[in-house]
Amino acid sequence: MKTRKLFLILPLIGMLSCGKAKTEDKGTEATSAEVSVTIKGSDTVLPLAQKEAEELMKKDSNVSVTVVGGGSGVGITALIDGTTDIAMASRDLKTEEKLKFSEEKVEIEEVIIAYDALTVIVNPANKVSKLTREQLEKIFTGAITNWKEVGGADEKIVAYSRESSSGTYEFFKEEVLDKKNYATNILSLPATGAIVQAVGQTKGAIGYIGLAYETKEVKQLAVSYDEGKTFIEPSVASAKDKTYPISRPLFYMFNKVNAEKVKSIVDYALSPEGQKIVSEVGYIPLN
Repeated sequence: MKTRKLFLILPLIGMLSCGKAKTEDKGTEATSAEVSVTIKGSDTVLPLAQKEAEELMKKDSNVSVTVVGGGSGVGITALIDGTTDIAMASRDLKTEEKLKFSEEKVEIEEVIIAYDALTVIVNPANKVSKLTREQLEKIFTGAITNWKEVGGADEKIVAYSRESSSGTYEFFKEEVLDKKNYATNILSLPATGAIVQAVGQTKGAIGYIGLAYETKEVKQLAVSYDEGKTFIEPSVASAKDKTYPISRPLFYMFNKVNAEKVKSIVDYALSPEGQKIVSEVGYIPLN
């Protein structure tokens, strides 16, 4: 797969403060930008939102944007609490979240800004290069515990997952595990970059990440959703033509009351320039 990647090594919550201030000639005081927006949530969307925020602020000095990771659930909770202007999410709203917004009499706008192919990764030393959905389900639910059971070496499987506040965690559970619960011994990590690091450093490891986080430090697997008849590798091309089975939309969500405030950010994400950045970061543009 020949695409440019942005690999971020994140702590518990990756944060980039993108704000710029205009200063007076004498440099004694600084005035705030006319529009100051906070974006919070999905670590999957994080590298895209960061890059777009940087480019937007180069064009418009009146806009200040702060981008914070932590997971889709964290962003949506912040939106409920009114502590972020935009929530980044790699999943749709849950029923209980919709009810919470309804109770607060808040109308939420959901805008798809890009698409992602969820990539299953293993350590490069692993000889296994492909797995079926059923095998992945059994690995992450604990029914398969050794790589020899899926054609690999006699070695214990060490499975890494995002924590439950992550939209990627929820999506993987829904689409790959067929809504079954993760095994109790699955190792949960707070950020996508941490999963890349752990899998790259652990010989028997397996995990899942957004396509933009793919790096030579790990090996991506081809996946079959037809019980092993056809295996497809994750890529921008296979996600675009919908042959890769584990694809999903990426969202910006915001309170409709704040639509004017966030308009420049949302419009830029949907613009030809913003969609070009989608491809550069390693995700799939809308068209």
